[in-house]
Amino acid sequence: MNKLSQHWKKFANGSIAALAGLTSSAYAVNDLPGGPAVRQLNLHVPATKLAADQANLHVFMMVICLVIFVAVFGVMFYSILKHRKSLGHKPAHFHESVKVEIAWTLAPFIIVIFMAIPATKTVIAQKDTSNADLTIKATGHQWRWGYDYIKGEGEGISFISSLDNEHRILSNSGAKGDMPDDYLLKVDNPLVVPVGKKIRIITTASDVIHSFAVPSFGIKQDAIPGFVRDTHFLAERTGMFYGQCQELCGKEHAYMPINVQVLSEADYAAWVQKKKAEAAPATAKNDAAAATQVAQAPASVKK
Repeated sequence: MNKLSQHWKKFANGSIAALAGLTSSAYAVNDLPGGPAVRQLNLHVPATKLAADQANLHVFMMVICLVIFVAVFGVMFYSILKHRKSLGHKPAHFHESVKVEIAWTLAPFIIVIFMAIPATKTVIAQKDTSNADLTIKATGHQWRWGYDYIKGEGEGISFISSLDNEHRILSNSGAKGDMPDDYLLKVDNPLVVPVGKKIRIITTASDVIHSFAVPSFGIKQDAIPGFVRDTHFLAERTGMFYGQCQELCGKEHAYMPINVQVLSEADYAAWVQKKKAEAAPATAKNDAAAATQVAQAPASVKK
């Protein structure tokens, strides 16, 4: 008995230590503004009207489902309890009822129409990418994103966005100790957009199927090799917003975050000027190299 008690004591102590470790690791991470929250049960806090409409639609549908659930099971349990044989009730004998047939046909039809109207409006709004202020192509690569600003302020800017190297090191070392709140969501070059402007995102991929998704914006669009798809958003506040590739795309799928930085119009204009200034020396160098090659080419090639 003593040995058995000792074994149980060791098991209990080990369980308590494990639970303490899980609890401490859970508290080491805080809610991430623009990203996931600790013990999050609902949708992300919306940063666009589109995401807010989706959240409202979600609540609306859940309320309807709850009302149907309560009504159906309420009638069922009431019938079971109040019309049981022990109370002397006898089953009714009838073959059909035209009124009942009409009622249980019309009722679901009306409910579906009542649900379809707001859902259709939201879906149409999701697909309306017209009149965009800024168009950006997002190309999925294993396992990073390439961004090309192809229309609007910042046109011509291109860069690759990859997982922040410090987070990669943390992951390779076993992710021990206190983790940053944006663990595996931070990138080296975030996608930068202005607040209050409609942004059209054109998605494609160079290798396998990826998916461009930012929950706070209410967008998710597959990026398919050889195909061009699009989505859009209009951020209503500045800040950092986070997403991830949401299509299994290989062994490092978990290391393909999306980080969007929303700036004020003035700050965005300054960022555009900075990026163009950084690209100018490289462009000039490439132009000079091309001119040198043309000058050194044989006369027959020049002709």
